[in-house]
Amino acid sequence: MDPINAVVGIIQLVIAIILAVVALYIGFSVFGRITKGIDEQKELAKGNTAIGILVASVFFAIGIVVQSGVAGISSGIKAAQASAGGILSAGGLTAIGLGILQLILGIVLAIAAIYLALNVLDKLTKGIEEFEELKKGNVAVALEMAGVIITTAIIIQSGVQGITAALI
Repeated sequence: MDPINAVVGIIQLVIAIILAVVALYIGFSVFGRITKGIDEQKELAKGNTAIGILVASVFFAIGIVVQSGVAGISSGIKAAQASAGGILSAGGLTAIGLGILQLILGIVLAIAAIYLALNVLDKLTKGIEEFEELKKGNVAVALEMAGVIITTAIIIQSGVQGITAALI
C-alpha cells in the first residue's frame, strides 16, 4: 500500500463530500426560488409525492453534474501529484483550483439549463399549469418534469466533462 496515494484518495473523498453537500444545498435553495410559489418543505411534510419526485430529480441531476466535476478535480489532483512540485506546488494548487472552478461553472450551467428546460416545457404544454398540478399532487406531471430535469443534467454532464478536459 502506498501511503501517499492513500492520503490523496482521502483528500479526494473529503473534497467530493464537501462539494456534494454544498452543491445539493445550493441547488435545492435555487430550485426553491424557481418553483413559482411552492414551499417544497411544507409539501414534503404533507406527503406530496409529486413534489418528492421533483425534488428527487433535482438531487439526481445535481449528483450527475457534481460527479463529473469531482472527476475533473480528481484528475487535477492526480496531475498535481505527478508534477515535480506535488499537490501543494503552485501548479498543483492551480490544477485543483481549476477543477473546483469547473465544478462551480457546471452547477451554475446545470441550474440555468434546468430552469430553461422547465420554461420550454411550460410553453410546450400550454394547457397544463405544471406547478399548480404539482401542488395538487399530480404524479404524472412530476414524472414529466423529472424526466426533463434528469435528461438535461445528463446532457450538461458531457459539457462539464468537456470543460474539464480543456482546463486540466
